Amino acid sequence: MWREKNRALYAQCLQGLEHDPLVVQMRAIPQHVKGVSCYDHCLFVSYLGFTFCRLLGLDYRAAARAGLLHDLYLQHWEETDVGRWQRLVIHPQLALENARTFGLSLREEDIIGTHMWPLTHPRPGYAESYVVSMADKLAATLEMLHLFAALGVRRNLALITRRR
Repeated sequence: MWREKNRALYAQCLQGLEHDPLVVQMRAIPQHVKGVSCYDHCLFVSYLGFTFCRLLGLDYRAAARAGLLHDLYLQHWEETDVGRWQRLVIHPQLALENARTFGLSLREEDIIGTHMWPLTHPRPGYAESYVVSMADKLAATLEMLHLFAALGVRRNLALITRRR
């Protein structure tokens, strides 16, 4: 999964999107557990989605880009009165609105807007949307089980995102 060839193809799919100032803002937003930012989480979801879609012969470029942008809501929830359930429901649309500045394809929009299915509607319209949604749930689970560091995720993602 972390082979150099795979990492290089993944980086080509992102074309520097991971360094965009809007995307980098996610580094300051906490995610599921202490020590894992929204950026870390999105990068992991993006890489998982890319890898699974590539193995399945699906549009791995769309999965990589949309996976990175799927939580681009840029909101510090602890500073609001928005409850946990409401966050689950509204954040995909907030992320989609923010991500549209990157000129998304219809497939990428669907991936971002439906990534919380089946908790939210509508149902995903593309196979890649289901894959990234499952990658999101897998990444969140690994983070909450405190396996993010133990599996070397941060170290491997750092190899991908370093500026060349």
